[in-house]
Amino acid sequence: MQTLTLVSHHLCPYVQRAAIALTEKGVPFEKVLIDLADKPSWFLAVSPLGKVPLLIVRQPDRPQAVLFESSVICEYIEETRAGPKLHPSDPLLRAQHRAWMEFGSTILSDIWGLETTPEPAIYEQKRAVIAEKFERLEGVLGDGPYFAGKDFSLVDAVFAPVFRYFDLFDTIAETAVFAKTPRVRAWRAMLAERPSVRQAVGTDYQDRLHAFLRRHDAYLLKAA
Repeated sequence: MQTLTLVSHHLCPYVQRAAIALTEKGVPFEKVLIDLADKPSWFLAVSPLGKVPLLIVRQPDRPQAVLFESSVICEYIEETRAGPKLHPSDPLLRAQHRAWMEFGSTILSDIWGLETTPEPAIYEQKRAVIAEKFERLEGVLGDGPYFAGKDFSLVDAVFAPVFRYFDLFDTIAETAVFAKTPRVRAWRAMLAERPSVRQAVGTDYQDRLHAFLRRHDAYLLKAA
């Protein structure tokens, strides 16, 4: 019998993608949390990039396998497990979904700059870029409730952790990144209630994220 271990970090949005996909597929897995500021030697020995997530795959009569990069892990889960399909069956639609997943990754990169900079000019630049990207998304969303309509997909698994950041940010300052995007706001609200999304982080997630902002002297904390 195959067993899966997801090597994780409390705040990593890429880990959340994999956890959401596993949960949506109904796949049992063990989660092992590590401290990225003090990476254990066993982790460095099996992680080519020294990053999370890792998916450790153990099965009888075969060597242990380690998958890295969240997109690879999500695709493996989709291809090898039963349960609801998280990608469209049509090759062109599937490719478009993969492209929007990459688009979501660029927003995560922008959020990293938003949450770590102490400089107001850089904060505003990143905030404006993020807002523009959500406005672009607004133009491709249909009537929902999810990215591609009624069915939850891997695109949703990618964007749920993106939206989760703003659950805290919105309590600190008015970022206005969703000001012109009613469809995105509705999508965000629907994803926030999805059990797989809620279960992808610990109950102390917001406290940990707030502490992260303080450690980086984030301008966001002064922007209220």
